[in-house]
Amino acid sequence: MANENAGLIGRKVGMTQIYTEQNALIGVTVVDVSGNVVVQVKTASGPDGYNAVQLGFGVRKATRTTRPQKGHFDKAGVAPTQHLKEMRATAEAVAGFTVGQEIKADQVFSNGELVDATGTSKGRGFSGVMRRHNFRGFIRSHGTHEYFRHGGSIGTRLTPGMVLKGKKMPGQYGNERSTVQNLKVVRIDADRGLVFVRGGVPGPIGGVVTLRKAVKG
Repeated sequence: MANENAGLIGRKVGMTQIYTEQNALIGVTVVDVSGNVVVQVKTASGPDGYNAVQLGFGVRKATRTTRPQKGHFDKAGVAPTQHLKEMRATAEAVAGFTVGQEIKADQVFSNGELVDATGTSKGRGFSGVMRRHNFRGFIRSHGTHEYFRHGGSIGTRLTPGMVLKGKKMPGQYGNERSTVQNLKVVRIDADRGLVFVRGGVPGPIGGVVTLRKAVKG
């Protein structure tokens, strides 16, 4: 799956610190990508019309599997998985994978390369402008009362006489799809299926994330 969109599904284990070869202490996020299995292979010459590999990740209970899902997994000859995701790939890369094959971390990623991490950010509920948009707040001098954390004026005077769309205001913060680009792979533990990525990855501990080769790297 050696192309710019290749990737794996993983689960965020947490953050830790490791030393580099230059004895620099850096913070890394540990992502468990073990258990990625090929559920379906799609080709441009087939009925799908494009090249892709469908990956399954996680364990799904039989009681939580519908009949159409069970038929899809039975056709592939694999146990039902909790998550399914397609990874676009070239025709040459798709030809190298078979249904039911388990993909290891070192088959997709290598030390030193850049990846994009996609996940669902932590939900923080209804938040104010200081937390949601990093507003500095109002001046804390004599004469200011109950206005320290307000966002200030939202109007535009007479013209156009309305609040413009996209104005930074209080509202729902977090719990949305988020991508952090150009994170460096510091270490790969192929035996345990762990990928150590420098920096933070969206989502809480235990959240499902997708690691792809960097688009802009």
